[in-house]
Parts: sequence; structure tokens; C-alpha cells
Amino acid sequence: MTLRSAVPQMRFSHKIGKILSGEALQSARRHTRAFLRNRRFPARLTTAAIIASIDPSAFGKIRKKYAVDAPGDAPPKYLDLETWIRVNLQRVRELELDYSAPASILDIGCGAGYFLHISRMLGHDILGLDVDNFAMFRELTNLLRIPRVVARIEAYQPLPQFDRKFDLITAHLICFNNHKSDKLWGPAEWDYFLNDLTTHLTSRGRVWLELNREYDGSYYTPELEQYFRRRGAEVEGYRVIFNQGKLAPAEVAPALS
Repeated sequence: MTLRSAVPQMRFSHKIGKILSGEALQSARRHTRAFLRNRRFPARLTTAAIIASIDPSAFGKIRKKYAVDAPGDAPPKYLDLETWIRVNLQRVRELELDYSAPASILDIGCGAGYFLHISRMLGHDILGLDVDNFAMFRELTNLLRIPRVVARIEAYQPLPQFDRKFDLITAHLICFNNHKSDKLWGPAEWDYFLNDLTTHLTSRGRVWLELNREYDGSYYTPELEQYFRRRGAEVEGYRVIFNQGKLAPAEVAPALS
């Protein structure tokens, strides 16, 4: 067999492999979503376009009021608009919200509201949930007109009641799990929380969680990682992802041993 004749056969074998693995179907679905999305939003959303949608004078007043030199991990870091719009646009793309049909989204710990602002620009129905400890976040979410429920996530306590169920529940840079404290959540606390989340999801609902690094450099203990996987999650570094239908309802979830 010559090299020239071998190449088409290799390509054919690769295509057969994609079909058998389901990769081709996933690719087709993504291209279909992209086509439909481009009909809704002909111009691809960019960081510059999102920043241009925010009142520069009003944002400038908030920045002047709260900005500090070298904010580190303190809330004023979110006043670096270009950085955090870019970060949240990447989150939106990783969730394929720029391709999907309009969805109902709850963002837990919504902070400045950038993720929800971008999601709404793409036609999604949005709601934030957060504490009201930082006036800067209050002013930013007011500026962006982000609907927000003020509440604190506590271990073994249910979320507030909402007027709708959600196709997507997200939480980025999670602190409500008693991050960097001696009361860090383990499987039991997460089990209660996830069971409660199932009551707020639609039948096609999914959950996307992003954990913070703890003092020892980890995001979770081996025990907690095992628990997440047992509940049906894809665990990818700091991300714990429950795709559609993967988060078992409370009555059928595996019991904790």
C-alpha cells in the first residue's frame, strides 16, 4: 500500500472512530447550536462589546469610590473590568450559553453580576443570589440591573424559595462551603446542599460548581471527590459539573456510608 492510498483510509478510520465514540454527534450538535445562535446574534459577543454596554460614567464613580492599590483577593479586584469581563465571557462560552436556547439561570454568589449580565445579553433569564455584605457589589448589581435574592448559604439549611425552576445553577469561586476554615464542608454538608438543589432544577437542569483552593492547595479531599463522582459529577480540577440528568434527586441519591 502506498503512502498516498493509506492517508484516505486513515481519515476514514478516524471518522468511523468519531461516529462510534459519539464525538461526531456532539460536534454536529455544537455546530447546529452555533448556526442557531448566529441567527439570533449575528455578531459574536466580545469583551469590548460587553464593556461598551456598561455606563462608563456610573461605573467610573463606583471605581473611584472603592478602588485600592494591589487589592489582592479583596472585592475591589473586580473593578478591573476588562479582566473580569473576559473571565466571565470565557465561563459563558465554556457553558455554551452563547450557543444554547434561552435558559433560566441561577448564579449563587453572583458578586458583581458580570456573569449574569453577559448571560442576559445572550437572551437568558437570570437571577443572582448572594449576601449583602459588600456595598460595592450592591452598587454594581444595581448598575447592571441584576435581579438578586439576598441570602446566605448555610450548612443543612435549604435555599430560599424561588418563583421558578432553573435550567442551570452555577457557583463560581465558592466560599459558602466555609472555605479556608476549620468548618469546611465535607460529604454530609454537600449531600444536603445538592439534594436541595435538585428541587430547584428543571427536568433538563444542570449544575456547574467551581471551588476555591484551600490552604493545603487542594480543592477537595479524596473522600469528597469520591462523593461527587458517586453523585454523577464530572470532576475536573476545581470544577464539579453535573450535566443534564446526572444529579440524582434526593430520594434516589446514593446513601452516605
